[in-house]
Parts: sequence; structure tokens; C-alpha cells
Amino acid sequence: MNPPTGQTRDPIASVMHDDYGRMLAILIKQFGDFDLAEESLADALARAAENWATGDIPDNPAGWLVTVARRIAIDRLRRDQNRQQKYRQILVDPTRETDQYSRNPEEIVTRDDVSIPDERLRLIFTCCHPSINQHAQVALALRTLCALSTREIARAFVVPESTMAQRITRAKRKISAANIPFVVPEADELEERLDGVLQVIYLVFNEGHTATEGENLLRHQLCDEAIRLGRMLAELIPDDPEVLGLLGLMLLIHARSAARIDADGALVPLEEQDRTRWDTDRINEGIWLMRRVLRTGRIGQYGLQGAIAALHAEADSCEDTDWEHIVRLYGLLGQVTPSPVVELNRAIAVALAGDLSGGLAMIDALASDPLLSQYHLLDAARADLLRRRGDNAAAADAYQRAIARTRNETEQRFLIRRLSEVAPPD
Repeated sequence: MNPPTGQTRDPIASVMHDDYGRMLAILIKQFGDFDLAEESLADALARAAENWATGDIPDNPAGWLVTVARRIAIDRLRRDQNRQQKYRQILVDPTRETDQYSRNPEEIVTRDDVSIPDERLRLIFTCCHPSINQHAQVALALRTLCALSTREIARAFVVPESTMAQRITRAKRKISAANIPFVVPEADELEERLDGVLQVIYLVFNEGHTATEGENLLRHQLCDEAIRLGRMLAELIPDDPEVLGLLGLMLLIHARSAARIDADGALVPLEEQDRTRWDTDRINEGIWLMRRVLRTGRIGQYGLQGAIAALHAEADSCEDTDWEHIVRLYGLLGQVTPSPVVELNRAIAVALAGDLSGGLAMIDALASDPLLSQYHLLDAARADLLRRRGDNAAAADAYQRAIARTRNETEQRFLIRRLSEVAPPD
């Protein structure tokens, strides 16, 4: 991805943003050790920060980093007596694909040289081995694929950071101890890993759609990566309704991305978006996929969410949206996958369907749920409904809590603007 005209991108930040998951997947496959791969890549990035500071940036930064990280990893294996056997295997096992990397990093000149197309899909399936706790599966995959921090993943799961760190560590140890292979499993083994794989792809997409923290609301690279993985999964398992549902859901949501940010970089809520800027090709494909899901007669959590997204996509405006149908779909979704976040979305739909007081009452009831105690979107939703009801003082209090709890700067600016509308500065 090239920078806009007149702007430059920090090369380290750029390669981390665009290629971290690709690079780490290659190293994990070669060395079979998550910690070794992460540590070696971190050291390679540190060397790049020193070497590239003078402007001497290689034509293919990702290839340079993979090569340097591989050398660092091999040096560590040589020094570590506990890893001598693994080192010998790497030297003699041609299937580990180490010969594709030149001794000179500058001789790697194309991005395609540093990856096999399904490398990251293999990594997801490795992380989602059935012997690993499912929450740990997803957390580890997000950590390795997307370079998400433990804090970001903990916020996505609405759990303490220390809890998430323990899950990730245990998952790595399990993979190492059990010698879990870095492969896409055979057809008869796919089903037992599918739920975890779908959840990983969905959470990758969610982080791209609304970044947990940072300056930008959107991380387009993650959305595109999730959709790419979704398409690959649909090729592997072409008739599974949840695979099709997830792909359709992501396409329908991502179709709105161009309208979510205005020319000044400000967040534009759904009701204010210019729907002519929505991507009709993605919408048409998403709706086509949802029709395929409906024909199967088996609709799960992703199919239901995709159906909700389709109702939004088919409406000419927020007011014309079939909110009552959406309320019913959220009710079904809550039965399939009970979650306070699902209930929060249902409460918002209830309010927008015309029962503002009922929606607020549902949100107030959710406020005592420990999983949502620090969830900024609960406060933001409550603030918005109070604003609509004209209760500006209570709305201001809720906006202030939401502002304090979000780490995304674009969301913060939007919430501050809303706060100024209900509590203008003196």
C-alpha cells in the first residue's frame, strides 16, 4: 500500500502494519516455536530501526526482516543446548523451506518470495487445535497474526489483561509440548477446529473495522486480510452456512467503510452516512451469500449477524430500516450465542424501533454485568439514547464515562463532539 501523495510512512510502522502476520507465520512454520519466532522478529525490527534510520531501506522490507530474523533464530538455537535437536532438524530437513531465503537480504526482491498464500491460514488452524482452550486459541492467533497487544486482545474479550496473558502463554506451551503440526488439517479434522478459526477471522475483521486503540478508526489491512482468509476458508469448505455467513457479514459491513469517516477524519455514525458511498459490489455479493445461507436452512451466529447487516444494507436510510425485524434477529442471536454484547445491540435496536424507554431500561440492566463494567460502547449507547430522549445532563455523564474508557482517538473525538452538543462549554 503506497502512502498518499505528499505523505510518508514510517517504514517500521508500515511493515508492522502490512506484513507482521505474514512474517511471523513464516518464522513459526520454519522453527516450530512461537516464542523464538516472536523474539527473533522483534530483534530484527530493532536492527531495522537502526539500519533504516539513515534512509537505507531495502526494496523489500518484509523479506529483509524475515531473513535477518531467521539468522537471529538460528544463532539462538546454536547457543541454546535445550534446542540443539531442533537446530539440527532445521539444517537437514528440506521441508522446512529455509533454502528460499538468500544469504544476502537485499537479494530478496519480491513480496511473494516471503510467503505461501495459505501460510496465515495454516497458522490459524495450528492455533485452533482442539487440545487448546478455545479462548486461548483465538487469543494466540490474534497475537501472532495481527500483532495485537495483549491489552488490545483483552479488551476485545472484555477480560483482564493478566488473564489474557496467561491464556496466550499456556497456548504456546501446549503447541510446543504436543508438537502440533503447522498445517491445514484434512477434511475430517476441519469441523472440530472450525468454530475457533471463524472466531479468529471475525475478530481480526472487527479490529480492522474499529481499532481498539490508536489514532485511526479503521485498519483496512486487517479487514482485507480477514476477508481474504474468509474466501480461502469458503474454498476449503464451500457449503458450510457459517463460513458463508461470516464472509457475507464481513463484506456487508466493510461495504460501509468509505462512508464511516468524513474528509476531516471524523467518525460518521450510521444514521448520518452518505449511503451512495457504500460499495454496491460488496453489498450485492454479501446479500447473495446470505441467500445461500438461508437456503441451507441452518443459520448460526454469523448467518444471523449477516442477516442483520443485510437489512441495514437494503434500507435507504436509518429511518427506513426494519428495526423490528432486527430486534427479532438479535433475540435469536442471543439464544444461539448468549452474550451481554448481543443484548446491548438488541437494546439499541429496541430503542430505534420506537421503544426508547425500553431500550434504556435494558441497557441499565446490563450496566451491572461485570463483563461490561469498563466497556465504553455501553456508556456510549446509553448516552446516545439519553440524548435522543432530551435528558442532556444524564447523557453528558455517560459521554464522559465513554470518553474516559475508549482508547481510539477517532471515537474519542466523536464522543467529545457529542458531549459538546448536550453540555456546551461555558
